[in-house]
Amino acid sequence: MTLAPPALIAQQSQFQGSVPSGTASSTPVLLTLQDAIDRGLKANLGLLVSDSVSEFARGARVRSLSALLPSVNGQISQTVEQLSLKTIGLNLSVPGVYVPVIVGPFHYTDAHASTSWDVFNYSSIKNYRSARESERAARLSAQDAHDLVVQAVATGYLQIIADASRIGAIRSQVRTAQTLYDRSVDQRRAGTAAGIDVLRSQVELKQQEQRLLAQENQFAKDKLALERIIGLPPGQDFNIGETVPFAPLTSFTPEQALRIAYNQRRDYQSYKAQVRAAEEAVKAARAERYPTGNIAFDYGDVGASLASSHGTFTFAASARFNIFDAGRISGDVIQAKAALKQRQDELADLGGQIDYQVRAAFLDIRTAADQVAVARSSLELANQTLDQARDRFAAGVTDNIEVVQAQESVASANDSLIGALFAHNLAKVELARTLGSGEQGLQRFVEEK
Repeated sequence: MTLAPPALIAQQSQFQGSVPSGTASSTPVLLTLQDAIDRGLKANLGLLVSDSVSEFARGARVRSLSALLPSVNGQISQTVEQLSLKTIGLNLSVPGVYVPVIVGPFHYTDAHASTSWDVFNYSSIKNYRSARESERAARLSAQDAHDLVVQAVATGYLQIIADASRIGAIRSQVRTAQTLYDRSVDQRRAGTAAGIDVLRSQVELKQQEQRLLAQENQFAKDKLALERIIGLPPGQDFNIGETVPFAPLTSFTPEQALRIAYNQRRDYQSYKAQVRAAEEAVKAARAERYPTGNIAFDYGDVGASLASSHGTFTFAASARFNIFDAGRISGDVIQAKAALKQRQDELADLGGQIDYQVRAAFLDIRTAADQVAVARSSLELANQTLDQARDRFAAGVTDNIEVVQAQESVASANDSLIGALFAHNLAKVELARTLGSGEQGLQRFVEEK
């Protein structure tokens, strides 16, 4: 068995969590699929984390832009000084004249503004372009997280629909088993059935009741899981407001779907942006060898007071260039190239993954549709067999072994049909996510006639 990387597991688990809000009420909430999706898009942890990552990338882009713009600083100071001339090397002695050793105290006011600007720094330019592409990649990843939330919510919602269908089918089996048990008891009392028939029908009834209890427990747990995904208040009960009908997919081919997926998938576009960011990072590393130009200007107003001050200024222009860096720049280039190669490989892998996902989704949809047809036919035959077996048992032609076996066949056929319907709709959800079409594509696929 191949285990998913820890980072991937952590990312997937984020979309199973949320930030709950509000207070639970005693009245169950009625949820449609769209209601659940809307709640998930507001509270799902995976989407909130992706938005935070996008904001972090935006901050990095703004920070890299600051390296291309001039910085301006201001300073105002009031200074009071008293100096010892001896400490600064002045030891004056004039015959007949008193020369003070201590000067001051005296004071002055200094107001200064200074600016510095790298008028040309090719490495900073490329770093900014790399940060800009990284921000775009993070923004696209956040949009892709939107589709992942839709997928997670729809999957959980469909699972609950399947659970409810199974509960209904099992309850029907419990009623059928109860009827068989009651009839066996009546026939035993009338002397037309053996005691083993009563025991056999009672065992069948208990088995169906156990199945019902287990399915009701699973139904409750799956509701809790969906509650976590969409951020309902803890303890808030809800009811499903709609069912998803079976509708064959006939709108387009896998080749058309692939073209749509490569154009629409936000994660694919995000990986492309990451490749462009890595390319700019390589150029930035190489540009560390290029000379840079800087200008600096300082203007001040200095005097005993602002009213008696005088302006001062300094202007400097300089060019800096690398003479020897002991291999630091070469190391930066090697690392940047390695990062670029990794991003290119990841993009190529995602392209292949998208191709697999699209084709696999179509295979799953086609297979599930065929399974639905077979399961419906099997259920019809199983119900006919059950009717005949009950008639034969009621007529005393046979014991209730045939009836019990027929009941099991009906239960199995019901479970197969529900599973096939769930698998078909789940494959449509996967196809909508694979195409990157979000909730609009999901509504289109699950409601297609």
